Formats: sequence, C-alpha cells, structure tokens
Amino acid sequence: MENFKRVGVVGVGHLGQHHARVYTELLDARLVGVADADENRSRFIGESLGVPGYSGMEELIKRQRPDALSIVVPTSLHYSVAKQALEQGIHVLVEKPVTTRPSEAEELLNIAAQKNLVLQVGHIERFNGAIRHISQTVRDPLFLESRRIGPFSSRINDVGVVLDLMIHDIDIVLSLVHSKISRIAATGCRVLTEHEDIASAQITFENGAMAHILVSRVAEKRQRQLDVMERERHIIVDYETQDVQIHRCVRDNKGIKEIIERPVFPKSEPLKLELAHFVGCVRENRQPLVGIRDGKRALEVALEVLRQIHDDTSNKSNAHKRISA
Repeated sequence: MENFKRVGVVGVGHLGQHHARVYTELLDARLVGVADADENRSRFIGESLGVPGYSGMEELIKRQRPDALSIVVPTSLHYSVAKQALEQGIHVLVEKPVTTRPSEAEELLNIAAQKNLVLQVGHIERFNGAIRHISQTVRDPLFLESRRIGPFSSRINDVGVVLDLMIHDIDIVLSLVHSKISRIAATGCRVLTEHEDIASAQITFENGAMAHILVSRVAEKRQRQLDVMERERHIIVDYETQDVQIHRCVRDNKGIKEIIERPVFPKSEPLKLELAHFVGCVRENRQPLVGIRDGKRALEVALEVLRQIHDDTSNKSNAHKRISA
C-alpha cells in the first residue's frame, strides 16, 4: 500500500502555484498534476514541478486519479468545483472564502459527510506560528483589534477587501472569542476598484467582548497585526514575522512597572503546515482544524459586513442625489 497520498491542484495562479510547490515538499504527499483554465499557465507550472498540466479538473481526475485536491480557483467557482470533486470521492481543501453563499457551504458539508471525506477551508492564518501559540493561551479576551493593510495589487479583482482580506481576521477573532455575536457594525468604501477597497467592522459578542477589524488594500504602509487585550495582559501578534509580545503591568512599592515577554515557539511556513495538516487528516480520516462550519461562520459574518457596507454606500448615494437635486 502506498504510504503517500496522490494530490493535485486546481487553479495555479498566484496562490495555487505555491500549493503545488509545497505538495512536492511533503513526504507523505505526491503531486500528480495541476489544472488551470489557462492551459499555458498549467503546463508551465506543471513542467517546473515535473508533473502534467491540464486545462481542466475533469482531465486531471480522469488521468491521475488523485486522492485529494486543493481548489484554488476564483471565489465564484469554489462551490461548483469543490462539489464536483467531492461527488467523485475526492478529499478537498478549498481556499477561503469557502463559497459565496452559506447555503452552498452547508451543501458541501453534507456531501463530505455522506461520503466520509475531508473538507478543509484554507484559512492559512490559523497555521501561523504566532496564532497557533496564542490560541493555546488566550482564554477570556476583552477587546481585539486587527489591522491588515497594504499597497494595492491587481492580483485580486473578483472580490473586495472583505472577502479577500478581512475574512482572515474574522476567522481568527471567532476562533479566539468563545461566544455568540450580538452586534455587527461595518462601513467601507471603494477607491480603485468596483469593490470595497477599505473596510472597517466592529463586532460585539454576547459575553461582552469586542473586536475591531480594519482592512485596506490601498494603504501606503503594510501592516499585519493583531492586538488581544485581556484583564491582566496585552498580546501583540505580528503575522508576517510570526512574533508575539506579551505586555504586563507589575505593581510593587516603587509603583507600576511594565514587563514585556517575547515567547519562543516553532515558526514555519504557514502554507506548508496547512497542507501537511490537510494530508494528515486525509491519511488518518480525521476532521481538520478549520472545517466547513468554521468557514461558513466566517463567511456569514463577512456577508453581513458586506451588506452593511453596500447599504451604507447606497444610502449615501441617494442622499447625494437628493442634495444635488
């Protein structure tokens, strides 16, 4: 019996090419092929990694019979492509956001359950060394503030900044706060594209915890930071360097002194950890760290943020028309 799983990648654009590369580096996986609507791109990536490149997933499945697939196609195609793979008995890792509608995510979950297949959602930041570390220690956060901003890139043009960037932070916040949401307030605006390029969301939880998430893809400064405030400490996470700082105030007879701790923990390429986890789940028939329910919950929050942004934009537009008239 083979001691590795046969894997393929559907969609080898900017992110998909890295999925393919990482699979060639995993000991318990064998990359057997890649597929992309751009056949020239598919063949180029395939040749560079020593595997066949196909113009469609159907041909990849027919010729290579993979055990598992990474689905890294445009968001609008996630549901249809993942569904087709699952229906053919193939384990699936689908990139975030899992689908465009929660009902579609639920349907994928049902298919995976019926066929006893692994269905993982590609929320890569869960595998960031810093997030993995604080997830083991954060217990009762009072306030979380996340900033994910940077310069504009034309790489993503099918979705706005909420589904492109904010959904990462929504997922992290929901994983750290163990309470239902009581209120969401959001705003955003378009700057360079037809979608929102800047967005801000405030989330209030039933247990009293609050979170503020700011994302922008038109900022001159690049920053990926999460602050978690608890009763007796303030935790700062740098997503890019995978560094953690823990600030505490200690009181003695000389007054208040601030202590900064910098914990040491393993750091590795998050994507490599994510794909290794996926292959491990396939091999051992176990549920992934980030399953479809996590992906669906993050998507539901993101869609509510989008609804409020679009409603606010529409109201401002109508008000402007009235004033102009």
